[in-house]
Amino acid sequence: MVAIDLENRLTTVIVLFRVQETQQAVAIAQIKQLFAIAKQQAGFVSANLHRSLDGVKIANYAQWTSAAALEKFKALPEVQTRWTELQSLVEEADSHVYEVVASESKVGAPQIRPGEYFVHFAEFRMPPENQPRMVELAKEHLAPAMSLPGLVSANFHRSLDGQRVINYGQWEDQEAIYKLTQRDGFGKEDGYWTGLAVNEFHLYEVILSETAEAQVG
Repeated sequence: MVAIDLENRLTTVIVLFRVQETQQAVAIAQIKQLFAIAKQQAGFVSANLHRSLDGVKIANYAQWTSAAALEKFKALPEVQTRWTELQSLVEEADSHVYEVVASESKVGAPQIRPGEYFVHFAEFRMPPENQPRMVELAKEHLAPAMSLPGLVSANFHRSLDGQRVINYGQWEDQEAIYKLTQRDGFGKEDGYWTGLAVNEFHLYEVILSETAEAQVG
């Protein structure tokens, strides 16, 4: 079981990979090899692999005890070699360190578990000067969103470099998230983020969680 670190005591890194649909399974196999290395490193806490249902994205939601531990892992020669191999399979690898800035849940502290919920990564990309306002608006819309049927938790993260805001949302079923996208103000092209950020979202399933103590899934 992996808990989202609402107190920001850990270093949370989210990596979003864009792939050709035919390459998703191959890229996932490569990422799992990186997980195996990470699990052996000091400071590793968890890595959580997500597969988008449309076949074009992969997400890793990872936690480390510190930024220094993360950087030490990234500098390992074996990791650099495997990362280079992975980059030949993906169109983009968007990696940032994040902190949680707002969270609401109907089930207590949000947990990441394989096979339990569908996950909605809403990716907001913006110039750093827009991030503070984007975070303010996200917080304003969080509580009303929790009235939506099927939404279990919503967890807004801001990247420390100012370029991203990500909502990690957990849903009971696919139909609930589909209904959300049909509501005014929740489509990809219009919403509270208009003029501040570009929004992209995909629906995922959690297929693997690795922790320093044990393997789940």
